[in-house]
Amino acid sequence: MLTDIIIVNWNAGLQLAALVNSIILHHSNLVSSVVIVDNASTDNSLARIKETTDVPFLLHIIQNTENRGFSAACNQGAALASSEYLLFLNPDTRLFKNSLSAPLEFMQRPENIDVGIIGIQLIDDQNHVSRSCARFPSLSIFIAYTLGLNHLHGLQHLNLHMSNWTHDRTKRVDHVIGAFYLIRYSLFESLGGFDERFFVYLEDLDLSLRAHQSGWRSIYFSEAQAFHAGGGTSQQVQAHRLFYSLRSRLLYGFKHFTPWQAWTLLTVMLILEPISRSIYSLLRGKTQDFHNTWHAYKMLYVNVIQILRISSLKKNSRGLND
Repeated sequence: MLTDIIIVNWNAGLQLAALVNSIILHHSNLVSSVVIVDNASTDNSLARIKETTDVPFLLHIIQNTENRGFSAACNQGAALASSEYLLFLNPDTRLFKNSLSAPLEFMQRPENIDVGIIGIQLIDDQNHVSRSCARFPSLSIFIAYTLGLNHLHGLQHLNLHMSNWTHDRTKRVDHVIGAFYLIRYSLFESLGGFDERFFVYLEDLDLSLRAHQSGWRSIYFSEAQAFHAGGGTSQQVQAHRLFYSLRSRLLYGFKHFTPWQAWTLLTVMLILEPISRSIYSLLRGKTQDFHNTWHAYKMLYVNVIQILRISSLKKNSRGLND
């Protein structure tokens, strides 16, 4: 029972070294290799890793000359894996004593042979349990999120994230977020890995849905914990972060919704969402959010035809477009 750990790094700073040190401390002889895929970082975050000695597992570092996106980098790392399990970790996570042993032991139980994906309880820097599970989005959930309706009293059930559930017990869920995403290697291979059309955001949700459609369960496991700062390095570029979030939402809609649902989503996103976001930003007095919104939407309007073209393409076994 071994796992390979895949970490995608983009300017994670000291967080990356802290994560690797936590794996060294809590590997419990369960880690075959750690693969770090660096997406052309410019902050020297790999320097400390390269100086690390006495590593009790194989340590591979892949340095991309350009930012290939999260999905493609994950697939790069997974291509070097050979263990029974794959664990995808965000660089802003840190492992604790039972972060690996407990979920792996759970997956090995005969009654859990149909559990394909598992996530554990994630703790933030205030020692609060993060709301790390999500529902498979419907058109109504996406529209509610688009217009901010999910914040209204009585409509919390339209939240994508399971924010009203305290995450205090082990439970079958639709999706566990990719910050700590443990999946059977055979399942990952059979599904063709992450769909690389998703540059970043929703690629893990898409994979969870495809696993569910293939008859596998996803489990939120509350009996083990890890640290997760949240936000990660995407906080560095707010406008681009919003653009890629919008882009991935459209790709998801056109991949998994019926045509009329996908086109309805596109219409609402292009016409109503920038207005609702702008009003909300101005009412809160956050003019920078207002500017970021329109910067992101400018990028979306310029790229919408390309996004629609990409969404219509089929993908090969590694998630790449034909």
